[in-house]
Amino acid sequence: SARGRFSGPRARGHVLYLVEVSRRPGLEDPVARDVAENARDLGLPACADVVVFPVYLIESEAGEEAIRRVARDLLSDPVTETWTVRAAARPPAGDGATECSIFRLPGVMDPVGESTARAIRLLGIPIATVRTGTTFRFPGRPPTEEVMSLARRALANPVVDEIRLGPLSLDGLSHGTAPKFERVTVPLAGLDDAALGELSRRLTLSLTPAEMRAIQAHFAALRRDPTDVEIETLAQTWSEHCKHKTLTGRITLEDGRVIDNLLKSTIVRATRELNRPWCLSVFEDNAGVIEFDEQQAVCFKVETHNHPSALEPYGGAGTGIGGVVRDILGCGLGARPVLNTDVFCVGPPDLDPAGVPPGALHPKRTLKGVVAGVRDYGNRMGIPTGNGAVFFDERYVGNPLVYCGTVGVMPKSGIAKAARPGDLIVVSGGRTGRDGIHGATFSSAELSGDSESQHVGAVQIGNAITEKRMMDTVIQARDRGLFTAITDCGAGGLSSAVGEMGAEIGAEVDLDLVPLKYAGLTGREIWISEAQERMVLAVPPKHEKELLAVFAAEEVEATVIGRFTDTRRLFLRSHGETVGDLGMEFLHRGCPRFEARAAWRPPEAREPELPRKKDYGEDLRGILSMWNVASKEWIIRRYDHEVQGGSVVKPLVGVANDGPGDACVIRPNLRSTRGVAVGCGMNPRYGDLDPYWMAAAAIDEALRNVVSVGGRPDRTAILDNFSWGNCTKPDRLGGLVRAAEACRDTALALGTPFISGKDSLNNEYQTPQGTVTIPPSLLVSAISIVEDVRKCVTMDLKGSGHRLYLIGETRNELGGSHYYARLGHLGANVPRVDLKSARVLFENLGLAMARKLILSCHDLSEGGLAVAAAEMAFSGATGVRLDLSKVPTPRDDYSVARDDVLLFSESPTRFLVEVATETMHDFESLFLGLRDPGAGEDYDLPCACIGVTLEERRLEVVGLDGRSVVSEPLDGLKEAWQRPMRW
Repeated sequence: SARGRFSGPRARGHVLYLVEVSRRPGLEDPVARDVAENARDLGLPACADVVVFPVYLIESEAGEEAIRRVARDLLSDPVTETWTVRAAARPPAGDGATECSIFRLPGVMDPVGESTARAIRLLGIPIATVRTGTTFRFPGRPPTEEVMSLARRALANPVVDEIRLGPLSLDGLSHGTAPKFERVTVPLAGLDDAALGELSRRLTLSLTPAEMRAIQAHFAALRRDPTDVEIETLAQTWSEHCKHKTLTGRITLEDGRVIDNLLKSTIVRATRELNRPWCLSVFEDNAGVIEFDEQQAVCFKVETHNHPSALEPYGGAGTGIGGVVRDILGCGLGARPVLNTDVFCVGPPDLDPAGVPPGALHPKRTLKGVVAGVRDYGNRMGIPTGNGAVFFDERYVGNPLVYCGTVGVMPKSGIAKAARPGDLIVVSGGRTGRDGIHGATFSSAELSGDSESQHVGAVQIGNAITEKRMMDTVIQARDRGLFTAITDCGAGGLSSAVGEMGAEIGAEVDLDLVPLKYAGLTGREIWISEAQERMVLAVPPKHEKELLAVFAAEEVEATVIGRFTDTRRLFLRSHGETVGDLGMEFLHRGCPRFEARAAWRPPEAREPELPRKKDYGEDLRGILSMWNVASKEWIIRRYDHEVQGGSVVKPLVGVANDGPGDACVIRPNLRSTRGVAVGCGMNPRYGDLDPYWMAAAAIDEALRNVVSVGGRPDRTAILDNFSWGNCTKPDRLGGLVRAAEACRDTALALGTPFISGKDSLNNEYQTPQGTVTIPPSLLVSAISIVEDVRKCVTMDLKGSGHRLYLIGETRNELGGSHYYARLGHLGANVPRVDLKSARVLFENLGLAMARKLILSCHDLSEGGLAVAAAEMAFSGATGVRLDLSKVPTPRDDYSVARDDVLLFSESPTRFLVEVATETMHDFESLFLGLRDPGAGEDYDLPCACIGVTLEERRLEVVGLDGRSVVSEPLDGLKEAWQRPMRW
């Protein structure tokens, strides 16, 4: 099928020019250096010596002199680069080099090409098209099979890239063809379940047999077969990705208990029962909305883009962040994005390439790709990326997880929205192409080694510059009151956007009016394409001219493609023919309820018997070097977290700005000292023992993170993002039920309402050896109001002579810990949140923050007390002495009386805080001698002074027997922590 930007022969008089840009001799080329490193990582040293040429294919009738001006004035740096222009193929290199050139496949978005074309036209030079790529020249003529191996495994992705070996020829590049319009119907009458299932698989509908039967019966009653547009519309709308069928279905447990809508009975129920008045819009819009101040609100959404990122990490992550930015832009009448977040779950970067299953990418390449995708998209849109995390596990190799989040600010008056009959349907932003076909249904299926070839059309490449212009324009139109509703073209493209906006009223669309990237798209492709950077607006006819003028002034395309009606039907035309006529009732409520059985049994786990040691310094250094604990500075430095000027607490803190901050804090309004703290919590290893306590710990950790920097625990809201396996299997679904029930219980206990969420199921990868399922993975993101950013606290120690307090109780809870993982164990004692006392502890710590009684604060998470103390010490270049005998522990629990338990237990709801000597009594009064209003008795929260800060830059820990069990220089601990990801 046609996927081409260069669709057909060149126009008469047009010439295709090749522009090559090269580094001047003697100057280091960072791109070539990265290629060489990749070659060595893959064991291809013969390919390590490489010269890299950015190339531009420019089709124009302007003449070679004009193109030479473009090369000189626009495409090259006169100080560091040289250039050549040719109107023919370049001859082979004289040194006998092997060459390889890489271009985007025809039809795949080429943002650099689009920006280059726009810039050339601004120079006044007429051009038809620009296509960009890269040529790699390997001196010494290494074997072509090695060059192709490097290209496929490190330089290109066959899902979106075209790889060409040999000297670059201008005539052999793919063009593609444009199919003619054809009205297509899908025969359903008389098909049995097997045939219906095969049809669903062949068309990538991802519909169950019951759903296919419901569609068959519906059209049988209408005495006709559905068109391809109609059945695709139903598939997108009924997909797990869009409808969340599992969480809203009917689940029967082993004990006979029936859960009717797991989402409503757990997560939504907790929010309804808490009934916080500052929660302004929850589970209704593209994002959750809470009150910021009297005039403004903040909204937050976190999305997953897992399956696309597995095939094409760069494009998957980039369009993931672009998509969630559009969610914020489509929240209410439009919010202004002020912060991006990301969380990645991938395989270990040092995995033996032989361990990568067929069709999957190596974890290091996946990680580099997703980081680059988020970096390029967020930085180019001018949105700071201020918070995130990375988790490593071999089970993520074939199915990485990519979470992207965005925070936005909006006027309270702009929260409500609704399309009205008679409103025009306006599509704005980027044009529609074949990229992103079947994105929603593809994301609802399992992956395998064949996914790369079967689902190539589901991959999208975004253009951040287009979205930035659209974002600015939408905010202008919002402030002028020119539209009544807005949403983004996310999963399902126009089918979901228009279908959802018109669900209660009706809509009619002329697909021929939709602006296209290239000719020849069918009505089905136009309707379900998830091409990026597009929004749909409901515009009263009286505002049509003004709105289109606003968009035109910013060079953002906006086109009327139909109108909303009062028919409660979705009516679609293409080439003068009806290609879709669906009742909104059947479209949105006709999907059969998901029904399944769930069963969960605790694993047969036990605690290992470990010998007591005299020194745990080596263990501490080893944990600091583990992938999940080690510094993520390599990632963080690629993001701009200062743009917009509102960054208060940054991702990296401390005397050298390289310590691991707990959460970020931003000022959305630079005229106010009020801020927003954003953090996250995630503990996949705990899920191997019990998904219930895994979920509880994730909520607890997210709240710990925002409270650690000064967020108000009583004004904190949370978001859930479940990534799970195939929930048609009872054990997977049983674990999901336990996690959701923990979300309800923990949210109620801590007083933290959920305001938004998203689930991503079927994260399993088919290999020749069997199915690999990701670990139970729940990301909890927290957003908290900071009353005064001037009172914010960071985790780095502030100086010597101060007291160190441990808040919270340490228990024998090493199950799923990093200490055990380093020794090859899982354990059994999973960390458990004390749901009775945790809320009081958070509230009193918040009071201490507000009264400026705390100099530094760090929550205890991966690696426990020892890792937290080490991170605080080397981040602040200040020594520490701790006494384990002072650590608060449960009474009469002798199993905790071990140095390694006290050092490395990952019990939740714990903090290590630094307090000045002169304020220690005021601080202690907040935790000791409290009054229990229910029992009428005095009680103490678990809080004790366990150490002091030192001038000498060492970490000294005294064990239970009074002897030193850790004595390590801070430089050595920091080096262990920073070395693994110093790429």
